[in-house]
Formats: sequence, C-alpha cells, structure tokens
Amino acid sequence: MYAADTIVAPATAPGIGAVAIVRLSGPRAFEILDAIFRPAHHADLTPRTMRLGDVVDPATGARIDRALAVVMRGPASLTGEDVAEIQCHGGPFVVRRIVALAVGAGARMAEPGEFTRRAFLNGRIDLAEAEAVADIVAARSESALAIALDQLSGALSARVAELRAQVVAIRAHLEVEIDFSDEDIRLPSRREVGAEVERLIADVAVIHDSFARGLLMREGVRATIVGKPNAGKSSLLNLLLGADRAIVTAIAGTTRDVIEDSVQLGPYALVLNDTAGVRDSADDLERIGIERTMRSARDADLLIAMFDSSRALESADLDVIRLTAGRPGLAILNKRDLPAAIAAADLREHGMVIPILPFSAIQLEEAGALRAELTKAIAALVSPPYLARSSTTAGAEPSPSYLARSFTGEAAERSEAGEGSATSPAAPSSSNAQLTISRERHRDALSIALGALKNARSAALSMMPPEIVAVDIMAAATALGSITGEVSTEDVLDAIFRDFCIGK
Repeated sequence: MYAADTIVAPATAPGIGAVAIVRLSGPRAFEILDAIFRPAHHADLTPRTMRLGDVVDPATGARIDRALAVVMRGPASLTGEDVAEIQCHGGPFVVRRIVALAVGAGARMAEPGEFTRRAFLNGRIDLAEAEAVADIVAARSESALAIALDQLSGALSARVAELRAQVVAIRAHLEVEIDFSDEDIRLPSRREVGAEVERLIADVAVIHDSFARGLLMREGVRATIVGKPNAGKSSLLNLLLGADRAIVTAIAGTTRDVIEDSVQLGPYALVLNDTAGVRDSADDLERIGIERTMRSARDADLLIAMFDSSRALESADLDVIRLTAGRPGLAILNKRDLPAAIAAADLREHGMVIPILPFSAIQLEEAGALRAELTKAIAALVSPPYLARSSTTAGAEPSPSYLARSFTGEAAERSEAGEGSATSPAAPSSSNAQLTISRERHRDALSIALGALKNARSAALSMMPPEIVAVDIMAAATALGSITGEVSTEDVLDAIFRDFCIGK
C-alpha cells in the first residue's frame, strides 16, 4: 500500500565515483533537507536551482561533505511529491552517512522501485512507462534501449488506450441496444459488430505477435556455434569477442562444455555459445559435451555452422547441415587461407540453404565482413513481419470503422454489399506496424484481450443476445487497461516493482 511518508535512497549506483545523488521524496523532503544541508550563502533553496552548501550532522554540527542541493515541488516532480536531491562526492562512506542523516531526521529507506511506483500512483507516468524505466536501466544494446525509450515516450500506452477506447465504444453501443431496444435508434447489426471486432483482433494481434522479436531485441539473440572438432569454432568466438575467451589448440575435442559470452553487433546484442565439436565419440566426458551442444543448438535463435574448407566433408559435417534445416543462421566456410578441399557448392549440394561466408578465423581483417553478415542475419530475425509484406498492404490506410462513420447509411450499405465482413481478413492498422513489446506481462494481457475479442466475434456472428457479447467485450477492455495500469492490483504492482533497483 502507498504510505504518504518520506523516503530516501542513493539514486546512483553503489561504488566509488566522482559524484553520487541522494534522493528524498515525500511531504517532509524539504524539512529533512533543511535539517542536514546548510546553503553556503544562507539563502532559501529556490526550486530547480542548484545551491552549494555543506551536509552537516544536525546533532553535532559536524560537516560531512560539501555538496549541491536542489528541490522540486510536487506535483511537477519525478514522483509527483516534493523531491529533494543532494549531489555529493561519490564515496560509499559519504553516501551512507548522508542517507543515515536523512533517516535520522525522519525519512525512511526506500524500497526497490518505490520512487517510480510513487510516480505511477501519483499519475506522473502509467504502468507501461514505469516498466520502461527499468528496461532503460537494464538495456544491453541499442535495440533494447530503443524499445524502452519508445515505451517511455508513451507510444505503446497511446496505442493501447486507442484500442481500448474502441473496445469500450462497442460496449457502449451494445448497452444502448440492451437498454433501448424498443426505441427507433440506428444500431449496428451483429454483422457490423463482428466486422468491427475482427478489425480490432487484427490490430491487437500485430502488437501481441511483436513479443518474440521484442524479446530478442531486449535480451539479445542467442547464437550457437556448431561444427566438427577443429573447424575453428573457438577461434571464431575469440575473434568476435576480441579476447582469448576459449582455449584454441590443434588437439581435436579441446572444448568440452558450452562457453557463453556476448558481443555488440550494430544495434543488437548477440549472445554467443561456443560448443563441443559434433562427432561420434567413445569418451564419456566428450559425449556429455556433445549432448550439451545439441541442446544449445535446439534452444538457439540463430545457428552459426562452421566448416573446415581444407578437409573433405565428413559425416559430422552432414549432421551439422541437417541441424541448420529450417533454422535462421550463417554458415562459415573456414580456413580459406589453406588449400581448399570443399567449396560453397558442396554444402549446397547436401542441402545447406542458409547464407555461406568463405572465411579465415586467423585473419583479423575479415572480422568486419563476419560481423556485417551476422548483423544482417539478426536484422532479418527481428524484422517486423508486417513491414515485410507486399506493397499492396504496406503503408495502406485502414478503412474507417463503423464507429467512425457514426452508424450512417454507409455502414448498412457496406454491410449488405459484404464489405468489412468477418469472413474476409482484416488488415492491421499501419500505426501498429512498428510497435514492439518485450515484456511477458504485456504479451499475456494482449493474449487475454485476443481471446475475449474472438469470443465476442463468435457470439456476435451467432446472433447471441447483446448481453453475452458485452461480457466478452468488457473482458477485452479490462485486459487492455491492465497494460497501462487503468486496472491493477497490489499483487501486480508488487511483482512489477520488486525487480527495480534501490533509488529508482
């Protein structure tokens, strides 16, 4: 529950740094600041103006640090409450002392995410924007940061609010039918309701289906390097990382376990797994490593298949080719600095369909071409499917709904002509095309909304009473509202904010 007390916490990461920030929020923030901070010129602290002064122990008058302080009056502040911040020197002992002084003066130590939670509860941000704050802090790549910033700017919230408003509008017209069925009022037919719900299903599904690529952009694309022993897998890993992460020797089978590390490729994070070589082995330890290789390959988003171009194809190479069937990835025809025994055509002849890159893992100048090819493979993996459709649908403006036409005769004429019927697939709105979600909570809420809308469509087309249709329509509106926090519970809020860091 929200307690109207005053909280304090460091707003910067722990450890030694040049500057640290101690943040206060709540009704006594200014009073507590006055107790522990003395402006150098004995002037009142003007809101949003930095003042130089000393942090002092009010009990002894001892100076703790020379610092800057600023105050921000609510509701125009981070949390919607009165907020005060002290920018002090970044030593851990100094920060702890200042926090302790604030607690001694009447503040309470903030819980993880409590500042952001107060911002949500006080209407400064909605729940999706609050989650974006945590995602910005945790971003591992430009793509993850872009999703978080887009969400923080309100793009997702605005689109969800728009869809929810359309759902609520359908419910309102159904309520009119329930309450005034005997009146001479132009009301939508069941066919029109079904067509409108079908359009909403298409729009919600586009956002829902963006989760898979959004998760890749947020968490990174997992790539497993597979190949027979001594194909150059560990050398490739070291080359991409720019460090000797894996042991490289001329002895086949050196890698016995999965080695994981990550690298930035353009705007994306790539999580690389170097694995044991694929081959038949009588060595129990190596067999365990190979089993882990196969498991890693199954779980990977992307496969990097390594082949030794200086050696003829063996059964292990054919096993690797089979692993790539139906999977996104890149084939590396390694050791091109040696006399060639196989070429790309040989891999194609045995069923290889993914792109093939002739390569030498010991030639550092080839790293750029490898990174470029991998970046292209990742970009193809995370590209929105809707944007890749033919130009007949891409960029097309969605047709106006029956609600937008205010139930004029045009709606009836279109319905009688068969236009907009639920039997023809509805095109998603172009405004949905680039929205991407990356949180399971959003995906689950959209799944519930989709299920409710599909039930409503079936009920409408089955000529069920409006009360039955309205129940499912309201369930969809509730699910959409839960994304931005229009409908939420303490348990949901606790689950969302418990993973935030202290000070946020």
